[in-house]
Amino acid sequence: MKNIVVLGGGISGYGSAILAKKKGFGVFLSDAGKIADRYKSKLDEWEVPYEEGGHTEERILAATEVVKSPGIPDTAPIVRRVREAGIPVISEIEFAGRYMGRAKCICITGSNGKTTTTSIIYKILCDAGYNVALGGNIGESFAYSVATGSYDWYVLELSSFQLDGMYRFRAHIGVLMNITPDHLDRYDHCFQNYIDAKMRITQNMTSRDWFIYSGDDAVIREQLPKYDLRMRQLPFMAHSAVASGAGDAFLCDGVFTATAGKASVEIDTAKLQIKGLHNAYNAMAAALAALAAGVEPAQIRRSLYDFAPVEHRLEPVLEKDGVLWINDSKATNVDSVYYALESMTRPVVWIAGGTDKGNDYEPLKAFAREKVHTLVCMGVDNEKLVREFTGVVPEVVSTDSLDAALRACRAAARPGDVVLLSPACASFDLFKNYENRGELFKEWVRANA
Repeated sequence: MKNIVVLGGGISGYGSAILAKKKGFGVFLSDAGKIADRYKSKLDEWEVPYEEGGHTEERILAATEVVKSPGIPDTAPIVRRVREAGIPVISEIEFAGRYMGRAKCICITGSNGKTTTTSIIYKILCDAGYNVALGGNIGESFAYSVATGSYDWYVLELSSFQLDGMYRFRAHIGVLMNITPDHLDRYDHCFQNYIDAKMRITQNMTSRDWFIYSGDDAVIREQLPKYDLRMRQLPFMAHSAVASGAGDAFLCDGVFTATAGKASVEIDTAKLQIKGLHNAYNAMAAALAALAAGVEPAQIRRSLYDFAPVEHRLEPVLEKDGVLWINDSKATNVDSVYYALESMTRPVVWIAGGTDKGNDYEPLKAFAREKVHTLVCMGVDNEKLVREFTGVVPEVVSTDSLDAALRACRAAARPGDVVLLSPACASFDLFKNYENRGELFKEWVRANA
């Protein structure tokens, strides 16, 4: 009997373990940390054996195959031991993809915009009456959905870490939003390694499939000639002109037309609830994906106009005494902050900082000079941020807690200003994750602003 070991007991891991159990494999889940009670109760319900607080190496090395959760780096000692033993290591997406039957996958990746784009696509398909599940980086575990449901479509947000562990898996509709430097600490501080991970979205795609990508992204344009891409290509653009016989989306004077094959839809971005150029890109990509999936143009238009902003992504929290507080905690890299600052129309008190991932802050400096009058650094180590923006922004304040940071913002903000939490960094120095950072920000603002 095949022996599956799952490393990591989070949402990806517990779903993979339950799918392995359902398929009749021997299964064991191991987590070096603590497993959340809600996942433990599911593992108990399915009678999946597991351990937490450490790894039993002997039991793990007895695996036929290891399913590794995306948060565990390849440099982890247990992963190195598994690979040295010649045991294949795959991702949850690769594992679950084997058992999805005749269902189709829409897979979305990119350095920025993937959560919003994934959420829009899922909403459009739901509104159109499709039998669809949401998974990957958001929603339910893909593997758990495969194990416990029967869906015709899966809409999956995929991180580079999930793509790393995919080999035979195939996206029927693949969406690549952009590629900008991110997570370089996981890729030997080599941008090309990260690029290669993102481009895996195209692997195994056939001439029957669709590949949607940003025609404005210089990195993607540079990479495409290196690949033998046989699928139908749908670029979306606001600046470039990329020829494609299969269709495209192009933004001009606030209106874009998206075309896939013979189907087409026109969208007035002024009618969208999500604002800014970055959200126009997200809407274009989503419209193309929905057209490729066969959704009627009129339904796409209705769903796009009805879509509300994603939590923690340029989320207005409160306006008090003329100051608007915005939660953009999901902006964990420089490119996300670029689009956030680009969309600001009021003077900005900007909160940034956290765990630096090898960031180059140079792209932000023009917007910072133009729009930001105070930068409040919030992190255990703010030295790099302070150094980079001193002389760029009139006031730079260093703090080491959420409370201190927000008190500094309240003192600096004037009527007509916006206080923007858009950190450009991971959250792990002071918070559990970006969601925790955003929730605590909102709680403080509602109680103290």
